[in-house]
Amino acid sequence: MKRKLIAVIGVVLMISGMSLFLHQRQRKERVVTTSDRLRVVSTNSIVDDMVKNVGGKYVQHYSIVKRGTDPHEYEPRPTDISATAEADVIFYNGLNLETGGNGWFKKLITASKKDFNQDAFAVSKGIKVRYLTTNKNEPDPHAWLDLANGIQYVKNINQTLQAKDPKHAKDYQQNTDRYIAKLTKLHQTAQTKFQQIPADRRLLVTSEGAFKYFAAAYHLPTAYIWEVNTESQGTPEQMRQTIKAIEATKVRHLFVESSVSPKSMNKLSQETGIPIASTIFTDSLAVKGQPGDTYYSMMKWNLDKIYQGLDES
Repeated sequence: MKRKLIAVIGVVLMISGMSLFLHQRQRKERVVTTSDRLRVVSTNSIVDDMVKNVGGKYVQHYSIVKRGTDPHEYEPRPTDISATAEADVIFYNGLNLETGGNGWFKKLITASKKDFNQDAFAVSKGIKVRYLTTNKNEPDPHAWLDLANGIQYVKNINQTLQAKDPKHAKDYQQNTDRYIAKLTKLHQTAQTKFQQIPADRRLLVTSEGAFKYFAAAYHLPTAYIWEVNTESQGTPEQMRQTIKAIEATKVRHLFVESSVSPKSMNKLSQETGIPIASTIFTDSLAVKGQPGDTYYSMMKWNLDKIYQGLDES
């Protein structure tokens, strides 16, 4: 009887000890995952990836517009509103990407009781703005397609994170320096490489006119079917103008963006007899695990595919 009692007491103590250990471990895990991290919300996957590279383990990051979704016109979900309301920092592209059209981002900031330049910051601050050809008062938002502008985005993110979390300023700066060195090398290589393509083949033909910054950075004139992908797409007049631009060159390939329907570009390819070389990225990163799922790999993909398509005999 005594032995049984001792055995029962031993089991009870063992269970109690295990419960205490699990409780302490869970408490410790909670502390590690929720404390000492800045809650950062970004409006799209490209900015979110930059935040991840600068912030590293000291930020908890969240992208409002998910991968593969158009950021020009978006309807925030309840989870977006709660994440934005709880955020320590909010980053947005600016240049009318989120605030143009239906103004969804302004509404989200108001609903989340946040303020611009205090909680929400434009990562495009300081870049040389280019404008839509159909409206000189309207900025082209696709500045990140020039890696030099992407580097400026990263510098702005770094500056804001350091101001909001000075405790980890040194870590943010080290992450930024490494990341910028990697982006700079890719940028400089591309600038040299594209100038090797004969001038009469150096025309970038896309569906949307999103590559103005890219074209200026890498010495490429552009032709496109429509200005921005919230407008009427592939009208007869738009197609005629694009065909006219193509006929003035010896361009070998066309390109279609991952964020638009390929229907108009397929039609253009049929009418001109020029094949589509590749799908390229504009407004969103690829799904995780696929080529183009980071800002660096997205830009490298674009640069490589466009160079190959234009250079190919």
